Amino acid sequence: MFPFDVEGKKEEILRLEEEMARPDFWEDREKSSQILSKISELKDVVNKFTKLEGILTTGKELLDLLELEEDPQLLRELEESVQGLEKDLENLELSLLLSGKYDGNNAILSLHPGAGGLESYDWAQMLYRMYTRWAEKRGYTVEILDYLPDIEAGLKSVTILVKGKNAFGYLKGEKGVHRLIRISPFDSSGRRHTSFASVDVLPEMEEGEEIKISPDEIKVDTYRASGAGGQHVNKTDSAVRITHLPTGIVVQCQNERSQHSNKAAALKILAAKLAEKQRLEQQKELEKIRGEQKEIGWGSQIRTYVFHPYSLVKDHRTNVEVANAQGVLDGDIDKFIDGYLKSLVVEKNV
Repeated sequence: MFPFDVEGKKEEILRLEEEMARPDFWEDREKSSQILSKISELKDVVNKFTKLEGILTTGKELLDLLELEEDPQLLRELEESVQGLEKDLENLELSLLLSGKYDGNNAILSLHPGAGGLESYDWAQMLYRMYTRWAEKRGYTVEILDYLPDIEAGLKSVTILVKGKNAFGYLKGEKGVHRLIRISPFDSSGRRHTSFASVDVLPEMEEGEEIKISPDEIKVDTYRASGAGGQHVNKTDSAVRITHLPTGIVVQCQNERSQHSNKAAALKILAAKLAEKQRLEQQKELEKIRGEQKEIGWGSQIRTYVFHPYSLVKDHRTNVEVANAQGVLDGDIDKFIDGYLKSLVVEKNV
């Protein structure tokens, strides 16, 4: 079982409740809201652990009774107890795996094909379908923020907003380069091709969260939207491109809504990118202090999808493998997501 410091969680709850008792607690609404949310989150995890302990105690008592006397009714109760223990253990583990700062946020996911032209454009389109299918299966909603199709097939880039509880927590491990090996449908000779596409995942920043963007630091350009969209696409200059002057970061957004909506969405993407840049800079500083160099996932191959000469999808970080490659591309990626999240717990406690 994964390590869990329940006493430490209880102490943290007491510390936060003491902070709530201060006379000036409610003066800072944003901070007080964050503390209340944290207390609720901690209590939920502790309650789940306490429930697990109760189920485990009951199971041990039933096992002791069965050792004294065989009883079909007691055996059924023990089986039900074990099944409940497994289910609740998974729920508790999930609560701990998704306890990162932004794990509960919506996710901004972007796809970009690598070198290879049409092959890579098609591969990016396949990945886009995979992630939208996965989101639909989880009951999440997907909003297209920017979509640039290729004239022949596939797409040159796409950015989507995946909306739902813990969307970023689940998808953050998908960031990296994804490789496809298959017999190309575009090659009349039927040769095997290798294609690459990169996936970037950022948390959507809520209003008031950390990153502040001054109007003086950005340049806003409008242009006519292209590609799939609503009735306004290709009719008005509703698409928005924002350049962050201090860093040179450029983001864009286009869909069927108004220019105002596109600007608001683009600013959220920019805030997320600035937050990620800040995080990476802090990480580099920590690595200098520690005197060690850790590889950053972006730009390195994390997963390979093979359709020829056999069917296999393998994650190179966790060694998780799935033989049904088509099923994975139909959105069945939870095994890879769970494997990555569990690997973070192991890495943290090594």
